[in-house]
Amino acid sequence: MKEDPIPFLLNTTFSVEINEISSSIIIGFIIVLILIFISSLISGSEVSFFSLNSQNLDELSKTDTKKEIQIRRLLKTPNKLLATILIANNFVNVAIIVISSYLTSILFDFDESPIFQFIIQVVIITFILVLLGEITPKVYAKQHAVNFSKRIVSLISFLEKIFSPISYLLVSSTSFIDKRLKQKSEDISMNEIQKAIDLTENNLENEDDKRILKSIVEFGNIDVKEIMKPRTDVISIEMNTEYSEVLQIIVNSSYSRIPVYKESFDDIKGILYIKDLLPHLSKENLDWFSLCHSPLFVPETKKINDLLKEFQTKKIHLAIVVDEYGGTSGIVTLEDVLEEIVGEINDEFDDDGKQYSKLDADNFIFEGKTSLNDFLKIVDGETDYFDDEKGDSDSLAGLILESCGVIPKISDRIEFPPYTFIIESADDRRIKRIKVIIKR
Repeated sequence: MKEDPIPFLLNTTFSVEINEISSSIIIGFIIVLILIFISSLISGSEVSFFSLNSQNLDELSKTDTKKEIQIRRLLKTPNKLLATILIANNFVNVAIIVISSYLTSILFDFDESPIFQFIIQVVIITFILVLLGEITPKVYAKQHAVNFSKRIVSLISFLEKIFSPISYLLVSSTSFIDKRLKQKSEDISMNEIQKAIDLTENNLENEDDKRILKSIVEFGNIDVKEIMKPRTDVISIEMNTEYSEVLQIIVNSSYSRIPVYKESFDDIKGILYIKDLLPHLSKENLDWFSLCHSPLFVPETKKINDLLKEFQTKKIHLAIVVDEYGGTSGIVTLEDVLEEIVGEINDEFDDDGKQYSKLDADNFIFEGKTSLNDFLKIVDGETDYFDDEKGDSDSLAGLILESCGVIPKISDRIEFPPYTFIIESADDRRIKRIKVIIKR
């Protein structure tokens, strides 16, 4: 007959004797409590420091400039700060565990109860350490980040000096991992980002938010040629034009910057800023060309994200677009670039800003010069839908010419399923207006 194991476990596993409590044990537990308090301060500092924002620091500077300067100094090197906090916290926690284990082994006789020893030295001590040394201080520090950081900054600054050699080695050893992770994050493709946006699209209630996110993803793939204003639509001035005539052109155009050419628009010599003429409006004659600024020339194939950076660096708003032969294709402005993200920007001098009319959900009238990029945005089409057919063209008229090989006649139909293009207006030189039917 087998012996029932339950009485055996009850009699042996949890049988423990408590030894006499001496003054050294009491002092030891007091030291453990002090270490737990220090651990809670260090753990809370991690959350409080990295929860601060610039507004918090600005408000702190009004009440305690010294503390604010100390905090900003620590936050300038976040990796070193984090390493200091983690090193100090681990040192303190290890000390707590070692001292607690030693004290409990003196206070209790665990010779016949290993399970009880495990519960006391591992489970209970770990629970107390996690509750009082990690969770509680971090919750408090999150809610009182400014005050907590202000009180703990001196201690952390002191610990930073003590552990500086170790933190330096730790930060240096992890720099390789940082570089690898950074490289991996930069290797994310536009397709992956597009898929991520598609997955979250149903969670975006605002249609403008969806459009802006998609525009940002496509931003780096758009050439200047796709958004420029073609030379046929550009208002320009010949450099030898009389000052009175220049003023009349400015009044009629309402533009703030106008290209200036010599003899031919292919030979742009400068950009006239209208604001530069304001001090000279009362004059009858003026060497206005001397006020012109040097033009920025960009190729048709330049990506608009690179152009935006160049605009920001050189602090200009307009560039001359040139083709492969050096001829002027048109102009592109900062407004044109920004419109690719935020949509059409109209001011008081613009018309309705539309190059199309919407007849119903599936029928539109478009200007022939409408860019393919804008067309696909308006009809909610895929941005790369015409990539295989458009060739070098970037407008609706160009796409049709590329397909037909000749200028079509009025009422001619061109099929690009699900789109049907019907020529509404054209002459011997260009396609002016197109009706678009979408077959859903």
